[in-house]
Formats: sequence, C-alpha cells, structure tokens
Amino acid sequence: MIRKICLFLLIIFIPYIIQAERFEFIHTPGSRYRILSVVDEAVDIDGRLSHRAEILNRIAVEVVDVVDGKGQMKATFQTSERTVFDMRNSNQAASVGFQWSREYDSEFLRDRLGYLTIDPKYFMPTVRNVPVFPDKDLQLLERWAGEGHEMHDFRDTFGIAEPYRMPFIANYIYIGEREWKGQMYPAFSVEYRIASRPPAVRGMVYPVRISGEFYQIVYWNKAMGLYIASEERFDVTFEMSNRVRVRYRGTAQSEVIESEIMNRQQVASEIANQIETLGIPDVNVRIVEEGVSISLEDIGFYPDSAVMLPGEETKLAQIADILKRYPDRDIVVSGHTALAGTAEGRMNLSTERARAVADYLLNNNVRGADRIVIRGYGAEKPIADNRTQEGMRRNRRVEITILEN
Repeated sequence: MIRKICLFLLIIFIPYIIQAERFEFIHTPGSRYRILSVVDEAVDIDGRLSHRAEILNRIAVEVVDVVDGKGQMKATFQTSERTVFDMRNSNQAASVGFQWSREYDSEFLRDRLGYLTIDPKYFMPTVRNVPVFPDKDLQLLERWAGEGHEMHDFRDTFGIAEPYRMPFIANYIYIGEREWKGQMYPAFSVEYRIASRPPAVRGMVYPVRISGEFYQIVYWNKAMGLYIASEERFDVTFEMSNRVRVRYRGTAQSEVIESEIMNRQQVASEIANQIETLGIPDVNVRIVEEGVSISLEDIGFYPDSAVMLPGEETKLAQIADILKRYPDRDIVVSGHTALAGTAEGRMNLSTERARAVADYLLNNNVRGADRIVIRGYGAEKPIADNRTQEGMRRNRRVEITILEN
C-alpha cells in the first residue's frame, strides 16, 4: 500500500521534477541581435472606435562588454506606424508600408537576473526590469514577483519634458515548455498593472490618470540566454483633463533575431558593380552609418506629385532585383526634395515619394510590409548645392538603405 502511494505521488510530481528550469541572461561581448515587435492596436475615444493602427518597433542591440558580470548594452530603437483603418475618415487607410516615427539611442547595464542599471535620461527601453528572475531553479507553475517600471516619451503629446516613469509589480509563473514556430521553449507568463497620475501641464490637454493591464507569454532560449519571442495583450486608458477617455487595446508580438555583421564594403562594391553592369543611370551607392545606401538621384516624378514618370519603373525593377539578393536585411526608403516651397510641403512630398517607391517594392515581393520603413526628410539632407539647377536635380532623390541590423 505504501509503495502504491509513493508511486502515485511520483506520478503526480514527476512533471514538476522534470520541468524544473533556471532562467538567466547570458552576455557575450561583441554579440548582436535585433528585436522586431509588431503591435496591433485599436484606439477608442469615449467608447467608440476611432482607428486601428500597426506599430513596428525595430531594436538593434549590441553587447559592448561585460563589466562585473553585467552586460554593457548599446541599443537603437526605431519606431514606425501605419494606420490600417480610420473611422474618422470612414475609409481604409491607403498606407501600405510603415512610416518612420522616431529613433532613440540607449545604453545600460543588465545583470544575469535581468535587472537594469540605466541613466534616467534615456527614454528607451520602455519596459524595464521585465523579465527578472530569482537566483534558483524554478518548478513548474512556481510563481515569483519583481518590481519594474515603464518609461514613456510624452514630450510631443503632453509637453512632459523628461521620461515619465510608471512603477508596477510584475507577477510571473513558470508554465513549462511551449511551442513557438515549431520548436519547444521554456516559457513563463508575466502580468502587471499600471496606475499613474501625471503632472498637470499648463496650456495643454494632459492625462489626469493612466491605468492599464498587460499580460505576456515569454519563450526563453537557454542557449542564447535570452528570450526568443513574446506574445502580449494590453488594455490602457488615458483619462484626459478635458474629460475625454482614450483607450488603447490590442496585442503585440516580438521576436529576437541574431544578426550577422554586414561586410559593408563588400556589399557596397557588389551593388555598385551590378549597377554599372546594368547601366542604370543616376544611381550611386555609399556606405552610411545604418548600412549601405542606394541613392536614386533625379528619380522622375510629375511636378509636385508622387506619381512616377513613364519609364521610372524600369529603373526600379532593376533595383528590386538587386535588393532581392540581400533578403535577410530590412530596408528604409527615404525621400528627399530640393529647397523649394514650404517646409511642410517638402516633408509631405518627400514622404509620399518614398511611399511610392516602397509600395513598388512591396508589390514586387522585395520585402514584406514589416521589413520596409518609409521616411521623409524634405530638404533637410542635401547632397548638392540647392543654388544650382544641377544641385537641385541631385537633391530630388529617393534613397534605399539596406540596414546593418
């Protein structure tokens, strides 16, 4: 009888014994990876759907060094957005690609249990000290908790100059192995709630209360010492000083991708040779901070329009074939104008021309929509003298940058 009881108890508890897991970050100097996060968000105003949007976050991370067991991290955060449905205009948004929104640089230390040491001047990462782990093996369904906080950039929207901090307690549960893209990974859930009252801002509509809840499942890669992916649900409400209630609700999915270092000189040389062989006119290749840029100078559009002139798509088809040879790299399509007209008009025109080129690349399967970002610069980055006709001609260009990371 005792033997049967012991066997019964063993059968009950064997999953807990087998699935014990220890989570910790591994930092290797020189390692690089990128995180792609796509947010599908619905925005309600006073209980009615206003619009739906997708937000693309691209994060490039490098472990610069390891100091006292902590990874010295350097990261660049790029955010871009596209409206997929807009009740305010009662139609589907025409945008296909994501439009660049903002870029942030950040530096911080992270220890093996996930705790960050970071200067509060940095706006990114938004969520900090999530995840964090106890320094022990965790049994299946074991719970733990840790303090975390969110940092938000409310400069443009609410006039709050410094990163705005919202603390919370995150609650975790180790839920055993779960499948992600056909492979099994140790996984845990994360749940937390925020409740905050930002300071009043004179002369602006500002949030008097922010409240929300977040739930994630995180898939952990033990070999990398890093999460490989996460899935999230969120629901956040802003109660504004003008008594309007704005609710953001939706889902997010992120994935970590290890990045190989780009041999920029080799890639630039290969592309330049292909352009010369094909005899494509008015196209130059150069190495830039972000990667390798292909500049389509004097690309033909109708005046003050984002409609390409006849024959320009032939040039783009040749460029598209070149880009397909580097399928693992994301791209940014940026538009530029000469110094003419108003600053607002130049910015809008450059953005729409970049969108026209990006749409062509999307429609010809060069990249998926989550792999292309659109950005307009107006006349902010001239490459020639705007006082001459030749200089203005060169400044009217679209650049396609193959990204390093």
